[in-house]
Amino acid sequence: MFAPQGPTIRELAVQALSSVERGYDLLAPKFDHTPFRTPDAVLQPVARALRELGPFASGLDLCCGTGAGMGVLRQVCAERVTGVDISAGMLAVGRSRSWGTEAATGPRIGWVRADARSLPFGPAFDLVVSFGAFGHFLPGERPELFAQVHSALRPGGRFVFPIVAPARPGSPLYWMLLGFDAAMRVRNALWRPSFVMYYRAFRLADVRAELAGAGFGVELTALPELGRRADGSPRCRLVVATRRG
Repeated sequence: MFAPQGPTIRELAVQALSSVERGYDLLAPKFDHTPFRTPDAVLQPVARALRELGPFASGLDLCCGTGAGMGVLRQVCAERVTGVDISAGMLAVGRSRSWGTEAATGPRIGWVRADARSLPFGPAFDLVVSFGAFGHFLPGERPELFAQVHSALRPGGRFVFPIVAPARPGSPLYWMLLGFDAAMRVRNALWRPSFVMYYRAFRLADVRAELAGAGFGVELTALPELGRRADGSPRCRLVVATRRG
């Protein structure tokens, strides 16, 4: 699962016994060599869909990590892209890239350290994206998280993120995710600080209702590049939440 340049078992154990912020600070130098980074196979279909939804002037990558989603925003935003994350270590890795000489001709790039549940922005963005971060928020925290995104968007702005179809009950992936979430709950019951990362708590029906409650109109679009399940339903959909008003 990990490239040779990735973290050792010991390093992963130290991270898992830290807080979310400290854990990602420690993992940051090797994060892009782990399966936790959103793969290009997901990023590029999202970029293609966003080009069809755009154009956009300014974009925000929520919980940006080392900046995988920033590369998507640079493809679809003309003026400015900003990454926000709670981990100083992850932001430092993102800043160090600078995308070489391309950064001089593309949109302005900024990196901000902040908690996604308390964003330091007014309604400044036309587009907010997020990739793979929602497992770090408990279900009770999501309404405030979505309210913060709503407040950072201009009227008519879009909050967009991919969501994978749930694993079929009884499948190997189902049991793997169930076991992981159970292990995390045991860990958090026995050890402080807690490390919130639950893969099975982000359910589409709940999320749609919470987005609507925060003032979004919600649409779904399939990402056909990522295939379909045996029943013909998409393996991955794009949630497109539009700020009303």
